Amino acid sequence: MQSPTSSFFDIDRLRADTPGCRDSLFMNSAGASLMPQPVVKAMLTYLQEETQLGGYEVERVRRNQIDRFYAQTARLLNTQPDHIAYAYSATDATIQALSAIPFRPGDTILTTNQDYVSSQLAFLSMQQRFGIRLHRVNELPNGDLDLTHLEELIRRHRPVLVAITHMPTNSGLVLPAEEVGKLCQHYNVWYLLDAAQSVGQLSLDVTRLGPDFLVATGRKFLRGPRNTGFLYVSDRVLSAGLSPLFIDRRAASWTSPDSYALQPGARRFEPQEISLLSVGLAEAIAYANQVGIEAISQRNQCLMHRLRTGLRQLDGITLLDRGTHLGNILTFHQARQSLSALETALRRGRVVFTVQYPGSALIDFQRKAVEWVIRLSPHYFNTPDEIDGVIDCIARSLA
Repeated sequence: MQSPTSSFFDIDRLRADTPGCRDSLFMNSAGASLMPQPVVKAMLTYLQEETQLGGYEVERVRRNQIDRFYAQTARLLNTQPDHIAYAYSATDATIQALSAIPFRPGDTILTTNQDYVSSQLAFLSMQQRFGIRLHRVNELPNGDLDLTHLEELIRRHRPVLVAITHMPTNSGLVLPAEEVGKLCQHYNVWYLLDAAQSVGQLSLDVTRLGPDFLVATGRKFLRGPRNTGFLYVSDRVLSAGLSPLFIDRRAASWTSPDSYALQPGARRFEPQEISLLSVGLAEAIAYANQVGIEAISQRNQCLMHRLRTGLRQLDGITLLDRGTHLGNILTFHQARQSLSALETALRRGRVVFTVQYPGSALIDFQRKAVEWVIRLSPHYFNTPDEIDGVIDCIARSLA
């Protein structure tokens, strides 16, 4: 792995690849991060070729470039390319995974109070339509996931699936994905890990984490284009012959009027349309691999420590993130002024951020008794001076 002092981790070079840094204090990589120039260039080149040759011909002549996505994603996760499938988003990958599990009425899904809203809605829909039972794991007083309660629920309900979000969209909390994986393996339960917020900022080794399904998006900390994502599936999934309910022509071959043959690997979960966006995602993952996830993670820890420390010292600011392990999301609330006044001050200071409301994380918002939070999510291309600039901007808004 690269270290923060490696030759490639040249902050000037990284920021030169990120021209958006010049015009703003960008703190929204948990939403949609800034794409590096090599990602944009790869997609523009591919698109220009499509105007000359058409999409199918470019897909044929650029097959090696498209296939690079599988190799780079496998490297990122410490697995093999045949365990990787392209998806349009993490939610799209989640739906594919859920449709592959042969649920029956009365089956149980275990999840958490922190799961992503789209996943929660999918579980609730399955509960209403198919009679699936849904149970949520408690948290400890410090905000960590209660692994003892998780094991109790597994023993009591014998769930078909345990599904957790590695890092919630509404909090800096990092859930103990590896420990959850060990419990799922011990009790022979399917395990779905949503890594949408952790991929690109934390090391994700599927041999340690142990998921049967891992879903991720490209637009966040991976710095890829929107409408991209991927699905990892384990050997156990493939050996069991699991496949999505609705199979696209890329995922299988129509072998006779009444039969078909699945792709042998994870590509049985893929859609037909693989476009220039997949080329952009491949380039973004390659970029992260070249910089080095360990180097990215170390730098991010330094930036987040500076941001959390600075905001804690401001009278009137309440930091809302709890838990032993925190990542590159910080949420805060303040009651001195209206949200609109705070938003205006931040935008005037050129800070790019997100406002989140209860609809994005209903259970967590109810527990915290707030109606909104400001979410800040810096990334490794940010600088300490930019962190200080954000802190100063918030301090001035409180004066």
